[in-house]
Amino acid sequence: MAPDPPQRLLHEAFLRNVHRDAQAEALRIGDERISYGRLHERALRLAGALLSGRPRAPRRVGVLGARSEDVYAGLLAAHYAGAAVVPLNPAFPPERLRSMMTAASVDGLIADDKGLPVLAALADVLGDIPVVHRPSGAALSEPLPSSPEDVAYILFTSGSSGRPKGVPVLHSNAVAYLRQIRARYDFTSDDVFSQTYDLTFDLAMFDLFVGWGAGGTVVSVPQHVYVSLADFVAKHGITVWFSAPTMISLVRRGRGLDPGSLPGLRWSLFCGEALLVRDAAQWQEAAPHSRLENLYGPTELTISCSAHRFDPNRSPKLAVNDIVPIGLVHPRLRYLLLGAEDSSDGTGELCVNGDQMFPGYLDPADDIGRFVDAEGQRWYRTGDLVRHIDGGELAYLGRADHQVKIRGFRVELAEVEWGLRRLPGVREAVAVAAEGQLVAFLVGDERPIPVLMKELGAFFPRYLIPRHYLYLDDLPLNANRKTDRLTLTARARKLLQR
Repeated sequence: MAPDPPQRLLHEAFLRNVHRDAQAEALRIGDERISYGRLHERALRLAGALLSGRPRAPRRVGVLGARSEDVYAGLLAAHYAGAAVVPLNPAFPPERLRSMMTAASVDGLIADDKGLPVLAALADVLGDIPVVHRPSGAALSEPLPSSPEDVAYILFTSGSSGRPKGVPVLHSNAVAYLRQIRARYDFTSDDVFSQTYDLTFDLAMFDLFVGWGAGGTVVSVPQHVYVSLADFVAKHGITVWFSAPTMISLVRRGRGLDPGSLPGLRWSLFCGEALLVRDAAQWQEAAPHSRLENLYGPTELTISCSAHRFDPNRSPKLAVNDIVPIGLVHPRLRYLLLGAEDSSDGTGELCVNGDQMFPGYLDPADDIGRFVDAEGQRWYRTGDLVRHIDGGELAYLGRADHQVKIRGFRVELAEVEWGLRRLPGVREAVAVAAEGQLVAFLVGDERPIPVLMKELGAFFPRYLIPRHYLYLDDLPLNANRKTDRLTLTARARKLLQR
């Protein structure tokens, strides 16, 4: 049999497995098992409905829904229609959804049963955009052609100006990443992959397209199973686990991390925020036959750009501040540490370039300050401070700016503060992160905290809403007459430790 031609587009590996074995199981949602052939046909029908009666094919297709067959098929349908996919979470406030759709220039929309009730609140941006709820009419006979330099998907990170920043990732960026994954891991069609991340999070693209690229089965993991995860993993025969490190603490609360409780896992991968040594070590004991890795990377560098293989003996010695190293940068990427020459210990801001680097934000104004020209090349500034440790690996030291990770989501504190200042009676606001939580310090007319949180929920998703609030007469200032964030962060830690 002749070898497959090189992959050019993100969805091509899925298509190859449709042709190899259409009856193989591609997706599992609850007890429903969906084959590659069935998901493919559903995607062709959704794509056909998108194109039916339209003078031109859409370029940017929003997929509004949550963990349904039509949502997963919708991601493929957007690509089959020759468009970029824009995942949209119906639980997000309408204001945020409208902002995302406008920024991405969405000109087609697929909505499942959970997305349908949200459409009325989006009427002002939908206009005459074609909306597909259930496929009707003729199915597309085959996917429309696309170029590797076309945008595969658009995701949004928090913006310092109080609006989301759109990150367009090209097919060529995603394919370069999948090439790296195939070289590093021994995934096969016998593997069963967890799907834990929200589809608006770039790590969900790993869940789906790495699993489908291997010809394996992807299992949607609902939130409620973390309290009894061992039973869920065993029931579904999951062999590859991928989640944010915060999930470890959720499983621990359910007493699901007893030694040997996850014997069927071959790989355990974590990404999205700092992985603590104690958490990695406990998970490793629970999954003794699993190789555990800490992956690192921003959306702008396509899912992950470095990895560290956890070793219970070696890794704790390399850890800084009890954080597992982020390891070695992928072989096909290049990096430099900006400002390391001026640091006493070689600490610098990690800057990366290569074939996984996105071309730039949807709004060119967001590019300002996010790239640096050095050595005759353009590098993406991650905003993360790192330094070299033994073996040439990198240790993560924290953010260079005020961007943080909350429950796996990238959050810019400036955006949270922007929202706080929108609240009636608030004159000044500072948000800090402590113990993995957001704490807000306010100056102004004191109002009940539940009221503040409800008002923030009108335009913020949950992960951007602080859980703790303190009113002050004035914000503290440091010697440079700037807001003393260090003092506020220390105060927040004391508050949370009570």
